[in-house]
Order: sequence, then C-alpha cells, then structure tokens
Amino acid sequence: MLTIVILTQNEAANLPRCLAAIPESYPIVLVDSGSTDDTIAIARVRGCQIFTHPWPGFAEQRNFAIRHCGIRTPWLLFVDADEIYPQAFYDEFETKLAADEAMDVLMVPSILYLRGKRLNHAPGYPIYHPRLVRRESVRFVRNHTGHGEAVMDNCRIAYAKIPYQHYFYNGEIIEWMHKHVDKAAQEVQVRPTTGAVMTTRGRISVLLGRSWLRILARFLYHFVFRGGFLDGFAGLEFALMFTWYEATIYVQAKSGIQAGG
Repeated sequence: MLTIVILTQNEAANLPRCLAAIPESYPIVLVDSGSTDDTIAIARVRGCQIFTHPWPGFAEQRNFAIRHCGIRTPWLLFVDADEIYPQAFYDEFETKLAADEAMDVLMVPSILYLRGKRLNHAPGYPIYHPRLVRRESVRFVRNHTGHGEAVMDNCRIAYAKIPYQHYFYNGEIIEWMHKHVDKAAQEVQVRPTTGAVMTTRGRISVLLGRSWLRILARFLYHFVFRGGFLDGFAGLEFALMFTWYEATIYVQAKSGIQAGG
C-alpha cells in the first residue's frame, strides 16, 4: 500500500537514523542526485531501491520518483533524510489513511530540531508540507519560492495531526549559509504557481513583497511574536539564522541577482 521515497545527496550523517525509524514492511526508494559520501552504501545495506538523477529541484525530483522509479503502490510517503516519522504516523496510515477514498494528498506538520533541541515556539507552528500522496492522481509543482514544492489545488487535501521530526540543522553554519544563499537567489521574485495549493505563510509572503521591513519583521515574528525567546538560545539562533536569510534575499533583490543570473 505504501512506498517510502527519500531524496538524497551526501546524507550519510542523517540517513541511518532516518532509515531506522521506517518500518521494515515498507519498500524504500532512494533517489540520489550525486552523493560522494557513504549515502549509497548505507541505503544498500537497508535494501533500498536506488536510482540516480541530477538534481532539478524538489518538485521535479519528486515527480521523477513517481513516474520513473517503478513504484506500484497506491501511496507514496516522501521522507527527507533528516526527518523521522513516528510509529504512530504509520499506525494511523494502516488503520485509517490508506483506505481514505476522499483524499489525494495529506499535508503533514513538522516539528523542528536545532542542534538536537526541539523548538517549541520559534518556527511558528503549524508548518505543513505535502508528503503523503496518491500515486495516480498527484504531481508536484514549484511553489512561490521557486525552490520548494506544492501540489495543484484540484487535489483532495487532508491535514494530519501527527507531526514528523525535522532535524534541519546540527551546527554546520557555513554549509547552511552557502545552501541558503542559493535558495535566497530563487526567492528574489516570488511567483505563485497558478492553481497550486498555497499555505497561509506563502500567501503572506507574496503579499508582503520584497521590502527591507521584512528583515526586521522576520526576527520579530520568530523571536517575539511566536515566543522564540521561550526556546532559549536555540530560539535566538533560529531567529538570527532566518533574519540573515531574509536579509540575503533583500540584498540580492536590490542587486538584481536572480537564480541562474
């Protein structure tokens, strides 16, 4: 009934924990975009089906998995290598979700962990992502940021209550900044995809445009309005990281720099 799909590139540090949390009964398809570490070897030990495909973006890589990896189960669950889905989620799939004929996409909430510490406030919950999808009826498109993914609004959407754990940052600040400079270049001009599902966050982002006020607003949102200060230093670190990210988008926008330019 369900295939797990993991997109990877140099995820040897995260993949063992991710795989350990996936029940043995589910087949796992790993789509790798050019790992040079032990990612592939780790996946082989677990018995994953392994495919390689150059990285085209989240939406396109997920579509590649749906269309070109020989998956025949009705449902696919997309799990990133730095994420863990609790057993309760799989239990709910087996007892309820798998038989839901009125759903094409399940939007799943996430809980973020910074350096292993759970952030209870700073990110501003709930944060939903389209992760459980019906194979025959769902395709992904790029969202308004240009690097994320969305599904079309003609899909039948449901919302999960059980969150997954996202260990998004372990302290590799230079690596994180390098990656997010590229992401910032793609967000210089937000372009909503016609007919795609947008989250409340996405709609607010498009509405605000590209003003320097977003930089200050980003810090206030995470650290003050969402109570990031209650997460201690981790909350402050999170707020500063994404304030820097917002500033990077603004500077690139003012400099006329865009992705691929």
